[in-house]
Amino acid sequence: MTRDERLGLLLVALAVGLFSTSPVLIRWAAPLSPYEITAWRLGVAALVVMSLARLKRQPLGPPRRDLRRFLGFGLITALHFLFYIASLNFTTIAHSLALVYTAPIFVTIASAWFLHEPIPRRKWLGVIVAIIGIAILTGFEPQMTGRMIVGDLLAIGSAVMFGLYSVAGRSQRTQYPLFTYAGAVYGLAALWMLPIAALTFTPSGYGWRQAGSLLSLGVLPLGLGHTLYNAALRRVHATYVNLIATQEVTGGVILGILLLHEIPSLNAIIGAIVTLIGIAFVIV
Repeated sequence: MTRDERLGLLLVALAVGLFSTSPVLIRWAAPLSPYEITAWRLGVAALVVMSLARLKRQPLGPPRRDLRRFLGFGLITALHFLFYIASLNFTTIAHSLALVYTAPIFVTIASAWFLHEPIPRRKWLGVIVAIIGIAILTGFEPQMTGRMIVGDLLAIGSAVMFGLYSVAGRSQRTQYPLFTYAGAVYGLAALWMLPIAALTFTPSGYGWRQAGSLLSLGVLPLGLGHTLYNAALRRVHATYVNLIATQEVTGGVILGILLLHEIPSLNAIIGAIVTLIGIAFVIV
């Protein structure tokens, strides 16, 4: 492994610590709608990263010829965060994070299709194991309800978008400086969310707790965490970066226990472990 690759792994490890704050901060932003939370956190993150771009004398956005492509990247990013945030309104932190982090499967598939970085056939065993883990997590949950199923489906949708988001970030690693790319994507994602966030605006839902949560969501897990994640994608294969990012499951569940007293069921823990084992098989 090269020095640059080791640096990439260190960057995503730092990103994981920041990612882990996300579920608790989202819960503290209640009763704001998922659309408002998504738009605000993306907008704050865009301002943070664009400020860094300005300090580094990097362009604040792509040229007009690439705007359509970046609009697509922004839409993928907006849907990833929206589906994830919405899932936490319907299902548990353990379920949401474990399902969102089936993303390495989708990263691996998308890398093969779009970046021509295929995986050996034997690694598909990991896909099967991960699916079994999802079945344990969701299919045999003793307290499974229709509401949780909706949340779990949203989390899987977020995983698919996260896979595409990761491959998009890697595909642009030689085209644009980091802050230019990340700032433009976050900003365009915020614009995608703005109309529906305006329609669901709830003035009475805003207080100091909500404002602090939104600011923290924009700065910590997104502005800093996801920018470190995108920096790692420029140095290491997207699947490896995304696999390390799965450890947000551990951090998020631990913070959920400590700060929200949300204790995952034994079934959820077993399902999450099996899913992570399957994901590990995909890249080992």
